Amino acid sequence: MTSTDADGASSAPPSMVERMTLILEMFDDRAVRLRLDEVSSGTGLPRSTSHRILEQLVRLRWLRHSEGGYGLGQRAIQLGGDVGHHDQLRSVAVPLLQELHDKTGRVVQLGILDFSDVVYLDQFGAGSLPGLPSRVGGRAPAYAVALGKAQLAWVTPEEVDALFEGGLRPRTPATITDLFVMHQELRRIRGRHGLTFEKDEYVQGVSGVASAIRGPEGPVAAVALCGASDKPLERYVPLVLDATRRISQRLFPDSSPEDRPSTVWSDGMMENILARLDDDAIM
Repeated sequence: MTSTDADGASSAPPSMVERMTLILEMFDDRAVRLRLDEVSSGTGLPRSTSHRILEQLVRLRWLRHSEGGYGLGQRAIQLGGDVGHHDQLRSVAVPLLQELHDKTGRVVQLGILDFSDVVYLDQFGAGSLPGLPSRVGGRAPAYAVALGKAQLAWVTPEEVDALFEGGLRPRTPATITDLFVMHQELRRIRGRHGLTFEKDEYVQGVSGVASAIRGPEGPVAAVALCGASDKPLERYVPLVLDATRRISQRLFPDSSPEDRPSTVWSDGMMENILARLDDDAIM
């Protein structure tokens, strides 16, 4: 049975998944930039249908839209292993993660956001905290760990809703399980310029502090420092932010400083940030 699109085109349209696949296959290289009419012509989809799907893909970060047209977004780049691939991310980050571990003696983690999970790309000292994922490639729910919340804070609220439409399952009594409360938490993180805290939310007795590695198009990964909940981590915050900034700078040397975490700590700045934290949000 044929149907008529709003543009007047008559066809037997493929499923939505097939339409999205047709469009994404047009972007076979990171450098590709396509206008709406080029996407419509190349896929054979009506212009209005192409525009609707393109805008949905932009909203979900599979694509991005600029004056030059549509191009691959951060989610597609991460999934495809571009962003210099995860090998490049790890090669840049590992020396700085090792340095952070040596200075603090705490567990140091590097992780990326993969839909609603965090995937661990590297860890130092994980065996010292029972219950933490100790395997590279291991996963944890993004809403329950500092690594995940540090990155979720920089995606749109609509995407957060889509990622967790199935609900937030409790891992411990401290896990945030209300999506509205999670949005409040992410707003607080943005208000602290990305500084993220976690206490007993994924593993009882374990706390963390994290910051996202951000490029021109959003977060690409995050660095977290973890330790026992009875041993505060606040004094290590500048070191975490410094490591994050240095990784971001090396991955994206041409990006604006606004895309990277600040490590310029003016007199009283640390006290002001910590004073803004809720009692239940700090280690």
